[in-house]
Amino acid sequence: MNKTVGEIGEFGLIERIKKIIPQADRKDIFCGIGDDTAIIKISPKKWLLATCDIQIEDVHFRLKHSTPRQLGSRAMAVNLSDIASMGGTPTYALVSMGLPPDFKVKQFDGIFKGMGDELNKYSALIIGGNLAHTSDKLVLDIFLMGEVSPDSILLRSSAQPGDRIFVTGQLGASAAGYHVLEKFEKNYPEEYRHFVEAHLQPTAKVEAGKQIAQSGYATAMIDLSDGIASDLRHICDSSGVGAEILEKGIPYPDKIDDIAKAVSKSKLDLSLHGGEDYELLFTMKPDTPSEIIEQIATETKTEVTEIGKVLTKEAGYTLVTADNNRQTLQPKGWDHFG
Repeated sequence: MNKTVGEIGEFGLIERIKKIIPQADRKDIFCGIGDDTAIIKISPKKWLLATCDIQIEDVHFRLKHSTPRQLGSRAMAVNLSDIASMGGTPTYALVSMGLPPDFKVKQFDGIFKGMGDELNKYSALIIGGNLAHTSDKLVLDIFLMGEVSPDSILLRSSAQPGDRIFVTGQLGASAAGYHVLEKFEKNYPEEYRHFVEAHLQPTAKVEAGKQIAQSGYATAMIDLSDGIASDLRHICDSSGVGAEILEKGIPYPDKIDDIAKAVSKSKLDLSLHGGEDYELLFTMKPDTPSEIIEQIATETKTEVTEIGKVLTKEAGYTLVTADNNRQTLQPKGWDHFG
């Protein structure tokens, strides 16, 4: 077999890892490969969450688009979002960096200040890591730990047919921000600032994740890193279900039509496939009272919108368009090797 990693793709590679290194039959491992974080039982009342994410210059970010502090903030927020999707609280981080020799010390300091800005919100700390030399690109890799109560943890694998599908925030903003920066660089119109900020400095929905998990009505949750179409598919595959998304229900940010037109895309495409919004997508029991949703939105100051429902696996994975046509929903989000 002479296939390349590009031909197999990110998720195909993950499946190969599972086969090469079978998951140990250990009672302390509640969840290994296959969810937003690993989960290890460390005590009867608290379980450990563990996640990591790597950011590579000119693949995940461009230094010309952001300040070092923004970059540090963004890199940490990406990891915090994984903890949020499990209903957890972040605790400790380990940071590894690959640095070109001509990288400025002032830039180095700014990155760590940005990471600190995010961790300080939750009294979490950087407790170690590693520094290494690279030839010309900056590489930033973060390992983040958190904790969660066993009775409120949410996985991707617990959605049931009939469950209602919700998202926090507005969708497509980060993808729009990426296109704004590609078109205008730092000289973008002020009216598009909210797109740029959504892309460069996403906010992990940690408090919303905890509220959702503790509501008693949520069944599954994931953070939106690759786009709704791909991330909801992960929940469906893990839970053995189907789903439908209502185009009319998707919450869009103001002026996204302008950006979509400028880059010859639709706002639907930006929201379904753009990715990197780092909002939360979650499923709730069919009988969830409206007061529960309102409480989550009010207490966390986060917009919460119902966008669809969970179906049986046989019913498929579909999008109901604005004119009520049903079409197959294609997961075309980000694949690191695609």
